[in-house]
Amino acid sequence: MKRRDSLKTLLVGTVAGATLGSTIGCKTDGTTTTEATSEVAEIGLYGRTPKEIAHDKKITGQVYLNEHELTTIAVLCDIILPATADAGAATDAEVPAFIDFIVKDIPSHQLPIRGGLMWLDGEANQRFNKEFITCSNTEQIQIIEDIAYPDDDGKKPLMAPGIKFFSRMRNLTLTGYYTTRMGLDDLGYTGNYANVWDGVPAEVLKDHEVDYDPAWLAKCVDQSKRMDIAEWDDAGNLLT
Repeated sequence: MKRRDSLKTLLVGTVAGATLGSTIGCKTDGTTTTEATSEVAEIGLYGRTPKEIAHDKKITGQVYLNEHELTTIAVLCDIILPATADAGAATDAEVPAFIDFIVKDIPSHQLPIRGGLMWLDGEANQRFNKEFITCSNTEQIQIIEDIAYPDDDGKKPLMAPGIKFFSRMRNLTLTGYYTTRMGLDDLGYTGNYANVWDGVPAEVLKDHEVDYDPAWLAKCVDQSKRMDIAEWDDAGNLLT
C-alpha cells in the first residue's frame, strides 16, 4: 500500500465522524443572524457565530511563526502529503495556514513546533551545512527517513526530539488536509445522504406471515416518487 493511501485509511473514520456544516448562525428566536452572515461572507467562514468569528479574527491578526518557520512547515507538509495525479499537495490545500492558525489558537503547540523546527535546521546544518529548506530533496528525505518512524527499541536516542516533532507535524498536516474540500474529495467522502429503501425484505415478511398491501406498496416504496409530497384526504387516507 502506498504511503498516502495508508494515511488516508487512518483518516477515514475520523473525518467521517466530523460534522462539516455550512449553515448560517441563528438566533434563539429562529431568525437569521444577519450580522454574522455579513462577517462570514467577508472572511470566508461558514456556520460561525459572531463570538466565534471575533475569536477567529483575533487569532488571524496575531503573529507567532516567522517567514522562515512557515516556509519550513510548507516543505514538511508537502513531504508528508505530496501531490498525486488525482489530488493536490498539502500546500495546495493551504495546510501551512491551518497549522499557523492552530499554533496561535492552541499555545501548547508553540514551543514544540518552534523547537522542532530549530532541531530540524540544526540536524540539516550538522549533516549538510545548510538550513533544511535549502537542502536538496534527497537530503531532506534522508533526514525525514530517520525521524518518520517510532524508535520503539531506543536505537536512535539522538533522533528522539525529531521523531516527536515529526509525529506532531504529521498529525497536524493530516488534520488540516483531510478537513478541506480537496482532502474530502481525495478520500471520496460524500457525507450523509438518504438511502434507497425498498421495503422490509421478503423473507422477513414471510417469517411474520404478513405482506404489503399492493396499493400502499406503490405509494410508499416507489422510489421514483421519493421527492413527492404526500397528500391525504379528509379521512386520513393516503392519496399519493
